[in-house]
Amino acid sequence: MIQRIRSGALVGCVIGAIATLGLALISPWWLLLELLFVPLAIVGIYDYTQPRHSILRNYPIIGHLRFIVEDMGPELHQYLVENSEDGRPFNRDTRSLIYQRAKGVADEKAFGTELDVYENGYTWMAHSIAPKPRVADPVADLRITVGGEQCAQPYSLSVLNISAMSFGALGRQAVRAMNLGAKNGGFAHVTGEGGLSKYHLEHGGDLIWQIGTGYFGCRTTDGEFSPELFAKNAAHEQVKMIEIKVSQGAKPGHGGILPGAKVTEEIAEARLVEPGKDVFSPTYHKAFSTPLEMTAFIAQLRELSNGKPVGFKLCIGDPREFMAIVKAMIASDTYPDFIVVDGGEGGTGAAPLEFSDSLGFPLVEGLMVVQNILVGAGVRDRMKVGASGKMVTASAITQSMALGADWCNSARAFMFAVGCIQSQRCHTNQCPVGVTTQDPRLQRALVVPDKSKRVEQFHHNTVQALAEMIAAMGLDHTSQLSYDHVIRRVSQYEVRTFGEIHKPFEPGELLDGTAPDRFQFAWDNASPDVFRPAVGRVSR
Repeated sequence: MIQRIRSGALVGCVIGAIATLGLALISPWWLLLELLFVPLAIVGIYDYTQPRHSILRNYPIIGHLRFIVEDMGPELHQYLVENSEDGRPFNRDTRSLIYQRAKGVADEKAFGTELDVYENGYTWMAHSIAPKPRVADPVADLRITVGGEQCAQPYSLSVLNISAMSFGALGRQAVRAMNLGAKNGGFAHVTGEGGLSKYHLEHGGDLIWQIGTGYFGCRTTDGEFSPELFAKNAAHEQVKMIEIKVSQGAKPGHGGILPGAKVTEEIAEARLVEPGKDVFSPTYHKAFSTPLEMTAFIAQLRELSNGKPVGFKLCIGDPREFMAIVKAMIASDTYPDFIVVDGGEGGTGAAPLEFSDSLGFPLVEGLMVVQNILVGAGVRDRMKVGASGKMVTASAITQSMALGADWCNSARAFMFAVGCIQSQRCHTNQCPVGVTTQDPRLQRALVVPDKSKRVEQFHHNTVQALAEMIAAMGLDHTSQLSYDHVIRRVSQYEVRTFGEIHKPFEPGELLDGTAPDRFQFAWDNASPDVFRPAVGRVSR
């Protein structure tokens, strides 16, 4: 149906213009219809060939209906947004903010917030009556160095980067646009677990190569991890860091399958699998099965990559499992260079509803668990912490950094920047704007030079907004943020800082046995030999 609609209006108008011209030889009255068909045909041809609007490029003429609806007033548009697949889960203001920043236009909004500031759970940041000057060049000045004592090639990382999305989930045009935008904007692009494709490498943007349970790009024919193939790909100059995907917020503890019909020659080449055959991502890693084996795997990847930063990404489930990993770090004296905390809210990837709604710690709570455990174990200074999970605004980034993150990754915002309209057809191969499809006829809507500029502009403008927020809070750098900068309404009559709600751990508190009972009990029951102890509960 989509394929028939795509160019039907344009073809119809062109045929109509030609036909009525012929009929005019019979009666000149037919020329009146030329006043309709010729202008529409001209508009349609222009839509089909212009590079800036994906909807119009794939849906000439009829695509204008979308923009007409947007111009008919916020009330009608908001109703349609809230009652269509296209609209969930962001309201018009949030979506508009992303598009405006990507397009480089002013993103100010009149008449104040539309949020209920007296609703329980409303959260805001504490500003200062003595603000600081904003840093001169936010993209250059707000950077962090990732790489601990055991790392030979530390990397200077932006505070905002493109989160993991695989080639296969994204089409080649989207991967190209994102990587070129990252190259020009001076930030990093996480590959996703689907392998290191030629489209990731084409434009030279910095990459964080993600290694998932399928070991795509570094696997043997039977799906085992291949040290030789890993070393070969890790040697690429563009690969700046290595990220082991332990679990993801969209579907923690869930594997995946890519049907053979979607395994094209290009995808098979990137993933080192056979084209046309089903590809499975197991629910667990074969390279390790205990926390100590996991730290040994981290050390192995660091050695094979000649000392590049190696870390892992996870969504917190049972805190004891993360405590077991931290105990394994201490026991083996092997530390990751970074940890990325993913929120259980889910990301851009399709997942079973029950997993997105009911499994995994949300980002705020998961981030605080990781921060407190690392501080309590006395190892927080040995690694950096990243955060990912619906990170689309400077305020969300600021809050995450206040709760422990050194940097943030976003997938959703950069999908919007390259033209995603959230039609939620990602898993059908029928994305109408060519972002999450392998169909070349649909991918033509996404023009790489134009969309890469939007990726670059979204990053630049969002980091600039982050710098302005930090300055307004009286701070010089994001590293100065703390729990006390985040305030939440806990009842109609009471507000508290996060420092009051969740008392931060003191360094070494878990080692000293003085942590709060619930966490101390969990720490004492965690073991570096197993991810989850056979006995004991998190709380008594």
